[in-house]
Amino acid sequence: MKISIVTATYNRSDLLFRLYQSILENSKSYSDIEWFIMDDGSSEKLDNKVKKWRREANFPIFLFSQENSGKMASINALISKTSGDIIIEMDDDDYFCPHVFSKIVFDYQKILNNDKVYGVIYEKEFSQNNRNIKSGLKGKICTLYDLHYKEKEDFDMALTFKGDYRRKFSYELENGEKFVTEARMYYKMDQGMDGFYIEAEPLMICEYRSDGYTRGIEKLFKNNPYGYYVFFKEVFSYSQKGILFSKRLYNIKHFILFGYLTKHHFLEMCSSVHGFNKILFTILYIPGRVSSKRRFGDVS
Repeated sequence: MKISIVTATYNRSDLLFRLYQSILENSKSYSDIEWFIMDDGSSEKLDNKVKKWRREANFPIFLFSQENSGKMASINALISKTSGDIIIEMDDDDYFCPHVFSKIVFDYQKILNNDKVYGVIYEKEFSQNNRNIKSGLKGKICTLYDLHYKEKEDFDMALTFKGDYRRKFSYELENGEKFVTEARMYYKMDQGMDGFYIEAEPLMICEYRSDGYTRGIEKLFKNNPYGYYVFFKEVFSYSQKGILFSKRLYNIKHFILFGYLTKHHFLEMCSSVHGFNKILFTILYIPGRVSSKRRFGDVS
């Protein structure tokens, strides 16, 4: 089985080298891999570094470049170029644990003939405090949607996909924005499928950096409200049966927040929610608008 690794990068060549080293080390025990890099408009050019890596590596490395368009557009452009049976999206500030490629292929043998299972979930390990969140879900098959909204037990997930299925989907961006939550695509992938096989063992080492997406969440929300608004609107169209009450509240509060940022009004938004969600939405709408205005200021 060939493993395709795709990475979007922007002015992080030092961190990208660390990722390269982890791929190179893993390739010594399993070399049927390919690595695709998209330089998303960096000021520092990667050509010479990648040429050196190609001379050292026993696997192909493909480098592409584009004007700065964001991580999601970069990944979209790379996915269609892959040929692997397995696809892994790796951030440029993460790197692989040792000896994982052979394990990934071994794990995919378990789901190879199950067309309703489209990937394997592993765990992310964090280098700052070596935190390794354990999960009682190991060995189960579950959709991302159910994991996010119906399971009390949670852990930081590293997703891997069957290549043929992943290539059917892309990140949908709205209104010229550069970011959308990955979950929007994942939940569409879940439809009609049983989901992922959960391995829940460490696949990669991760760091949350000061210049990363998760650190600048307020700015991220304000700069990309339309994608988030459509995402939460779509969530209400999926089955609401069995959703934890806390998650239901989370969805409604954020739907109101992004409705405020995108200047959608009550009646238009209310038509997107039904049943018990409509009751909660109606109750929370005014407090949510007030809270959103305090948080982000007047957007009218």
